[in-house]
Amino acid sequence: MRYFFLAFTLIVILVVSFFGFRGQKFSSTPLRIFPDMDDQDRINTQEESSFFKDGMGSRKPVAGTIPRGFNPDGSGVSFGNSESYLHTGTIGDAYGTGMPEDLELAKNPEALLRHGEDRYQVSCMPCHGEAGNGKGMASVVGKIQTADLKNFPSEKYPDGKMFEVITKGKGLMSGYGYNIPVDDRWAIIAYVRALQTADKPTE
Repeated sequence: MRYFFLAFTLIVILVVSFFGFRGQKFSSTPLRIFPDMDDQDRINTQEESSFFKDGMGSRKPVAGTIPRGFNPDGSGVSFGNSESYLHTGTIGDAYGTGMPEDLELAKNPEALLRHGEDRYQVSCMPCHGEAGNGKGMASVVGKIQTADLKNFPSEKYPDGKMFEVITKGKGLMSGYGYNIPVDDRWAIIAYVRALQTADKPTE
């Protein structure tokens, strides 16, 4: 047993002498057993390169390259440079109303509402509540004043404006443009409109 402790002690001494103590600073270049991607043959933006014939380091994408998230026909995820109603919620200088024509989910209203309900429960229900009345768990426990979504009918609050609020946020609500895909935002709006319609008194 004493040989085990002796060997263990020697190993510890070797490791400490080789790597040093935790937090210890060295002036020499560190020894990296697995350098991974720390050192790469790369070119900085707009830097010259003798590797290419024209001497330019920046290169155009290879012909036929399709950005991730896009389809071969150019449709797909927007990176913020689209001015269409689908991606902005506006038509010209005004907010639009209704689902965008190029929204694939809108071709099947039932599937749109089901998807909207699912995404609403994930991203919106914790604050706005299951019925959209602003009485979600976060507003009850955290005492946060949350908007009652039924106070924003499409007649006074166009769908495009609601899309913009979901994307960029408003008041205490932060923007969800980076968290919720474009199609999901529209599906949520469709479901919110369904909640509003269901809440209206029948004559």
